[in-house]
Amino acid sequence: MSPLCAVILTYNEERHIRRCLTRALDFCREIFVIDSFSTDRTPTICRQFSGVHLIQHPWLGTQAHQFNWALNNIETDAEWIIRLDADEYLMQNEGERLLELIQQLPRDIHGILLLRLRYFLGRHIRHGGTDKIPMLRVFRRGSARCEVRAMDEHLVLSRGKSVRSDIFFADNNLAPLSQWFTKHLSYAQREADTCRQELLYPAATPAYLRGIKRRKRLYAHLPLFWRAAALFLYRYFLRLGFLDGKEGFLWHFFQGWWYRTVCDQYIRESEYTP
Repeated sequence: MSPLCAVILTYNEERHIRRCLTRALDFCREIFVIDSFSTDRTPTICRQFSGVHLIQHPWLGTQAHQFNWALNNIETDAEWIIRLDADEYLMQNEGERLLELIQQLPRDIHGILLLRLRYFLGRHIRHGGTDKIPMLRVFRRGSARCEVRAMDEHLVLSRGKSVRSDIFFADNNLAPLSQWFTKHLSYAQREADTCRQELLYPAATPAYLRGIKRRKRLYAHLPLFWRAAALFLYRYFLRLGFLDGKEGFLWHFFQGWWYRTVCDQYIRESEYTP
């Protein structure tokens, strides 16, 4: 019996949820899908899987609040929990490797960092600095919470230490580009609302987040608009993003320049609002 269960938050994820559940059930004893009353076929698809517990709960405003609610309310005796988004999945055979790693860990290890592979428009974006990002996604039950932020929240251990693995999971959204734009316009407003927090992270930030936080604080100090252009140039040329073809150009231009420019405009609007 697997010592691992999964928690997945959903809202209108019929495009992704079957793939996610199929992959996760290869190595998880059970899966808890916390659905915010989807209006598409997401609940119907979830009910087709044995071992999947569908819990419908109103959206609490942020991923962090919703995920922490799930941690407080699911009933499982699995020792370990993995957090997945509906458009994410472990690469082939990585679930077996994760279970083997869990069996070998000493008792003082309470978290496992996985490496996120970035996909965009069906292509693996290998260059530019946004691939193979270590993220805490697996933890002993009761040992982690999600930091409460409007955007870009991370899991943080409340006890024990973490270990970095070489186990890969894919972030591979299949939605059309128009939906990507709509979602990121919403993200931009939330990111703008919390941008100044990047200057306020305490020194006690866990080691596995310090590099991310340091880069965010540096970016937050740079001039509006210029920093978005600089980020694109850095990723696309200095970090060799151009090697990923047209998909690489579109990813770094849209996510690195366009999206960050929209964030900066929202910040600018808030500064001049009476």
